[in-house]
Amino acid sequence: MVHFTKLRLAGFKSFVDATEFEIQKGLTGIVGPNGCGKSNLLEGLRWCMGESSARQMRGGGMDDVIFNGTSERPARNVAEVILHLDNRDRTAPAAFNELEEIEICRRIERESGSAYSVNGKDVRARDVQLLFADLSSGARSTAIVSQGRVSAIIQAKPPERRLLLEEAAGITGLHSRRHEAELKLRAAEQNLARLDDVILALQNQLQGLKRQARQASRYRNLSDHIRRAEALAYHLRWQKTTMEGVAAGVRLAEIEADIQALTLEAAQASTALAEAGAVLPGLRQDEAAAAAERHRAVVEGDAVAAEEQRVAQATRDAEARLAQIGADRAREEALLADAAAALEKLAAERAELEAVAAGAAEELREAGARAAATRAEVETLDGAVTELTRKIASDDAKRAELARRIEAAERRLAEIARRGADIAREIAAIEDQLRAAAGGEDEALATAQANYDAAQADMEAAEHARSAAEAEAGETKRAADTSGETLARLRAEEKGLRAAMAQTPQGQHPPVLDRIAVESGYEAALGAALGEDLKASLDADAPRSWQAPADHPLPPALPEGAEPLGKFVVAPPALARRLAQIGVVPDEAAALALLPQLVQGQRLVTKAGALWRWDGLRKSADAPAAEVAQLLQMSRLRELEAEIATQESAAHAARDLATEAQAKSQVAFEKLRLLRDTTKRALSTLTFAREEQARALRVAAERNARLAALVEARDRNAADHAA
Repeated sequence: MVHFTKLRLAGFKSFVDATEFEIQKGLTGIVGPNGCGKSNLLEGLRWCMGESSARQMRGGGMDDVIFNGTSERPARNVAEVILHLDNRDRTAPAAFNELEEIEICRRIERESGSAYSVNGKDVRARDVQLLFADLSSGARSTAIVSQGRVSAIIQAKPPERRLLLEEAAGITGLHSRRHEAELKLRAAEQNLARLDDVILALQNQLQGLKRQARQASRYRNLSDHIRRAEALAYHLRWQKTTMEGVAAGVRLAEIEADIQALTLEAAQASTALAEAGAVLPGLRQDEAAAAAERHRAVVEGDAVAAEEQRVAQATRDAEARLAQIGADRAREEALLADAAAALEKLAAERAELEAVAAGAAEELREAGARAAATRAEVETLDGAVTELTRKIASDDAKRAELARRIEAAERRLAEIARRGADIAREIAAIEDQLRAAAGGEDEALATAQANYDAAQADMEAAEHARSAAEAEAGETKRAADTSGETLARLRAEEKGLRAAMAQTPQGQHPPVLDRIAVESGYEAALGAALGEDLKASLDADAPRSWQAPADHPLPPALPEGAEPLGKFVVAPPALARRLAQIGVVPDEAAALALLPQLVQGQRLVTKAGALWRWDGLRKSADAPAAEVAQLLQMSRLRELEAEIATQESAAHAARDLATEAQAKSQVAFEKLRLLRDTTKRALSTLTFAREEQARALRVAAERNARLAALVEARDRNAADHAA
């Protein structure tokens, strides 16, 4: 009985990588948690058996069985399921019973449909379905028990149970073949019924075709005349077009020269314009800054000149008042000195008079009168002195008041000067701060903006590089997968050929066929020429063997025009004489021409396998020869070995490229991640710079308001100084 031994899935649903599932003896079911792939294994088995309904595969279309990709793995374009059957007990259907191992492969490409093969040979889906039907199995066999299948069998109706019994009896394949034969029979009957109608219709068509043939003959004659006239017209038109093309080429060359000159001028103008545009903003900014600085300097100079004039005028007024007060004080001091001198003189006269009064009484009376007059005069003088003293005191008070007022005025002038200096210093400081702040925040903002733009550009470039790297990785991965699938297909074909060749009975002595290498294309010629002799061995003790001949004279040469088969075959020396007497000719005509020239033992063959022997024996190229098939298999096996070696190198290179592309993709992703972090930091810096600029603008507005207040205070201070 045929046994299922192994199931291989690649790109089928959740089995994205090639997965082999060994089916050991005694295995009857698959269990496991949800989502582990149990149903996908059974669906892969049913799909390989020839399931044609996408709904049975839980999909909307048959392409849904191909792995559709995830966030981490790309989608596949190919899905393949291979089922291995053990046929060592030779219980397979007759068409496949010679093989010890049967390998059924179903492969699907996206939007291209499915392809079936058995041991590397392409077959129809119907052939695979019949194979499993003959084995009492199949995609919808009751032997495959899925979820809910047991209850369905229990509740099945008699016609459904009949299918179960037929499958158990092993006649399902017969029913399939019977149904197919019935369909063919009905089609044949219908074809026979329609054959008379077709013959009658063909006869009518034949009459019509004869009439059409006569018309076609006349049409050919007319067509020849028309073609000649059209050829002449086309030739004349071609000559005219050629001349016009030459003229147009000359004109085109002139226009291209003009275009090049205009393009050069436009490029030079664009370059000059770009250079002027790059310089113009800086010049405008410098002009605006210089105009603002000049205006501010003019205003400050006018304010300083007005302040200097007011201070000089106040100083002159204060000096004039001081000079007048000094003159008044000097005049009062002179009057005080005259009064003091008069008092001293009066005191002296009083003393003199008192001395005279003490000497004479008479004179006393006279002196009394004089004294009374003098007292009156003294009293008058005392009054004058008192008035002078009061006036001096008043003058001293006025002088002290004037001195106090002068001191207060000096203190006020000093305070005004100090306040003006403080205001000027504060104005200068605020202006310095405004100038310093005006450039710093703008420069920081411009730098942050430039850094952010550069980071954004680098990130976009990295994003493009990552996309390109991912695309390259996907392409190389697909190329590696394709190369691996090609290598697997070649190995499967090689394995199938080796298995088929291994089934050929060899006996104890290997045939000479195993020691022969034939050039591609000459397998049929060698098989036809040697035939059963290829099964003979080189062993001396074999029942049939090739032995190197003793020293014999050289065999006669082949007819001229026939090449020895030995030129195209590498064989042991024992076959040299035989191969030297077999000539290769290109075709049957050449063989028939050279046949009379053949001598005993010679024969002619073609590459297709036709043979003519010296004694008149002839074999056509269609004559069956198992040795030809074996030679073709050996030749194909050598080609496969070379192709596998080449494909292995290509697959290794493709895997290396895929690994390198994946590494590049990872490096590009890491670079993109770092650049994203850099962009975020640049954006944070830009936001901070904008906030700082806004804060600086608020501070500048506050300082401008303070500057306006200080200017107003300076004007009031100047007015106070002028007053």
